[in-house]
Amino acid sequence: MSLTEQKTIGRPGRQPSRRRPRGRARRRAAFGFLAVTAVAIAVFAVTPYLTLSSYGNLPEYADRPTAVQVAFYVHVFFAGSALLLSPLQIAARLRARAPRFHRVVGRIVFGCIAVGGCAALVMAPFNTAGPVGAVGIVITALVWLFCAAAALRAIRRRDVPAHRRWAVRTFALTYTAVTLRVGTLTVMGLLVALFGMDADVAHTRAYTAFLLLAWAIDLAVAECYLVTRHRRTGDRHRRPAPNPA
Repeated sequence: MSLTEQKTIGRPGRQPSRRRPRGRARRRAAFGFLAVTAVAIAVFAVTPYLTLSSYGNLPEYADRPTAVQVAFYVHVFFAGSALLLSPLQIAARLRARAPRFHRVVGRIVFGCIAVGGCAALVMAPFNTAGPVGAVGIVITALVWLFCAAAALRAIRRRDVPAHRRWAVRTFALTYTAVTLRVGTLTVMGLLVALFGMDADVAHTRAYTAFLLLAWAIDLAVAECYLVTRHRRTGDRHRRPAPNPA
């Protein structure tokens, strides 16, 4: 066989290795974006409630029962903690190098989700966005709790692939806190700039809409990621080995 033929046959086997660095770079960029935005929202959304008085922070909740105000603070603290720690759970390299750390942080995140989700159900009927906002909060909390419980149940059965799928969905629903705030500000800006809407009215409408829709947006993105990842894995497994001749 000539040297030219050997090079021609060898090319298909080398193509995946060329694609791999670009795919790895995209994954790292995506992880960096998710981690930075999650930590930023967790810090900036939670910190004010830890440093200011209750009534200074929650004027709209001042006439709510004390239990509702407590539920709000519990939700903010524990949901914020889950958001802050979740990037550690989706870091593949950290998960591979420190599995025990992954398990410990996972238990903490699950506990934060359980407490934060239940607190959200308590405060939902008293939210400032009305019945639509209440429906959005309840749906988000229930789906969040369900996905976290499914991830825990899967790993207890030692079903790692199922655990990872449910963990991706759980992270997506935890990330709803970011989507809610960024989406609200973006749509509010568009309503003010394009339609001349009053800023307070625009904020209320955008916030109400994203309370109802943010969980569905993030979960849809997670499902698209899981489908794409499954197809990539299947393609790698089906790809024929290079001809050694």
